[in-house]
Amino acid sequence: MATINVRVDDDVKKEAGAIFADLGLDMSTAINMFLHQAIMQEGLPFEAKRVPNAETLAALEELKEMNAHPEKYPGYKTIEELRRALEV
Repeated sequence: MATINVRVDDDVKKEAGAIFADLGLDMSTAINMFLHQAIMQEGLPFEAKRVPNAETLAALEELKEMNAHPEKYPGYKTIEELRRALEV
C-alpha cells in the first residue's frame, strides 16, 4: 500500500474532515473513494468549472437589467448607427 503526503490548508482539512465524519468516513477513506471514482470516470469525478469573479457577476447583473428594460438601452443594427450615436 502506498502513502501520499498532501499539503492542504488547515481550515480546509478541518471542514472536509467534519463533513466526512458526518458521513461515517475518515480522511483516508474519503480520499481513496475520490481516487477510485477518478479511475472509473477516467477524469475528475465532478464537473470542474470556473466560478465567476465579481466583475463577471456585475456584468451579468447589468445584462439582466438591460434585458428587463430594453427601452432604456438603444440597440444598433449597423456599425454606422453606432458610430453616429457615439459622435453625439
